[in-house]
Amino acid sequence: MGIALILIWGSRLMVPRELYVSELGAEGEPTAAAFEISLLLIVAGGSAVAWAARRVRAWPRVLSWGSPSISLWVGCGFFLIASQVTCTSGCPLPYGPSFTWQDFTHTLAAVLAFAAACWAMIQTSFAREHRVLARMSIVTAIAVAVIAGTGGLFSLFRFQVVLGSRLEFVATTIAIAWLMMLGTVIAVRALRRPLPA
Repeated sequence: MGIALILIWGSRLMVPRELYVSELGAEGEPTAAAFEISLLLIVAGGSAVAWAARRVRAWPRVLSWGSPSISLWVGCGFFLIASQVTCTSGCPLPYGPSFTWQDFTHTLAAVLAFAAACWAMIQTSFAREHRVLARMSIVTAIAVAVIAGTGGLFSLFRFQVVLGSRLEFVATTIAIAWLMMLGTVIAVRALRRPLPA
């Protein structure tokens, strides 16, 4: 997943204009291939982390339905769709005269993937057996929800588009960093667990 983050930011730095994350994969962009690879790496890495974290459970009843792993797998599924159904050139908003089913599908998949990831963070923040991870997860869940939500609204209303695009890159970075942190914490705990006699 670290490679995916490097690819996303490397692609972003190659483009001289301000743009949203999805625009890196838009048809005709020189960064489209790198963007697809980065999303596929997130899907693969996220699925591996979901498998490793399959025993993590949240305690409130409303959050204990399902698990962070299931939420992550759902998010990975939508990221897989977003990687294969990219937006059209310029990534126009999927409504009004510029509406296309391709842009609508990509945008919906990306939004649902982010929502599933945030839900996994919230679920993890109530995991009793992982207190440090829980605290860090609630901070990242709030940060990603607020930052990505603000960036998305800016995009929707075509207000402060430059700031909105930067906010989206920050939210993406935090979300991937959280996934890496989750995988690392689970791996360290597994290594510390005593071997059966």
